[in-house]
Amino acid sequence: MEITPITITELNKYIKDKIAGDEFLQNVYVKGEISNFKNHYTGHMYFTLKDEGSLIKCIMFKSFAERLKFLPRDGMKVVVFGTVAVFDRDRSISNLCKSHERRWTSVTFIQHIMN
Repeated sequence: MEITPITITELNKYIKDKIAGDEFLQNVYVKGEISNFKNHYTGHMYFTLKDEGSLIKCIMFKSFAERLKFLPRDGMKVVVFGTVAVFDRDRSISNLCKSHERRWTSVTFIQHIMN
C-alpha cells in the first residue's frame, strides 16, 4: 500500500470546506464558560469557550461586540450564537460569535437572563 501524504495547507482547506458546507454549523448556539478573555484594542473580543470536556477558540467581531449589554469576563457562563469556521490566518477552528448572552449565573442555577 502506497502512502500519499497531503500538506497541512491541503488538510486545513479540506476541513474548512467541510465545515463551511455544514448548514448546522452556520448558526449554532453553544454554552460554556469564558476563559482567556481579551477585549482587543480593535474592538474585537477574543476568548476561549470551554466545558468540562473540551474547548473552542472564539472571536466576536467589533460590529457584534458593540451591541453587548455587558462586558464578558473569565469564568462567566454564557450561551453564544455564531458560525463555526476555520480561520486562514492561524488555521484554527473558531466559533465566530454573532451574539452573546449571559444565560445563567452558575452551572446549576439556570434562571437569570440578560438581553
